[in-house]
Amino acid sequence: MKIETATFGAGCFWCVEAVFQQLEGVHSVVSGYTGGTTVNPNYKAVCMGMTGHAEVAQIEYDSEIISFQELLEVFWQTHDPTTLNRQGNDVGTQYRSAIFYHSEEQKEIAEKSKNDLNNSDTWQDPIVTEINQLDIFYPAEDYHQNYFQLNSTQPYCQLVIHPKLKKFTKEFKEKLKSV
Repeated sequence: MKIETATFGAGCFWCVEAVFQQLEGVHSVVSGYTGGTTVNPNYKAVCMGMTGHAEVAQIEYDSEIISFQELLEVFWQTHDPTTLNRQGNDVGTQYRSAIFYHSEEQKEIAEKSKNDLNNSDTWQDPIVTEINQLDIFYPAEDYHQNYFQLNSTQPYCQLVIHPKLKKFTKEFKEKLKSV
């Protein structure tokens, strides 16, 4: 077992968390904040766009089961990396598309992946995803952790997360945890 960490921002962290929790080889997913200037930010301040932080999911995974490249494939396909500071109705810098790398190897893989996609015809518009070194990761408040699992009947979960998960599980069924 070789546990590594990846950190992605792809809109609302509840959505990102719900997707990556489904993958074989993923041991944990923690919703949180990074990329800003405020020490110990909280949800209200981040949502108001006052801290510079992005909502992110920090993923611990066994790289002998799932690679960083495979995580990136899921990342690219489960959000729109061509919209600046927006995912659906979630608007603001806190919802930006971002990869916060933990090593030079992750940086190289992420940059190559982004360049390859920009040179393909996958999206009509250019990818605006930031690729930055992870500085400090702040876990979000407890009530944000495992949000979809604990609140699946809430309207946001039904209208936004559930359809995303349905599409994701169809497209990535070979990478899902066995039930």
